[in-house]
Amino acid sequence: MARVTLTSTLGQYTGGLLEVEVEARDIRALLRELAARYPPLAPHLDEGLAVAIDGEIFQDTWFEPIPEGAEVSLMPKIGGG
Repeated sequence: MARVTLTSTLGQYTGGLLEVEVEARDIRALLRELAARYPPLAPHLDEGLAVAIDGEIFQDTWFEPIPEGAEVSLMPKIGGG
């Protein structure tokens, strides 16, 4: 199970929860599980999020594995120039 931290902006769609535990094998499964648990959150998961797994940031990487016990953070996508 992974411990998932949400930004306060996303927390408004989870009833104020900013940290949840989720069983997911990869980023895609994680986002699907969060959408199923918190339907108001679902549309916001498609709006360009970056996902950090144990401090390493992934963008547009659906099948990156999530190790057991990982710390995962969802945050706005990081722009570049």
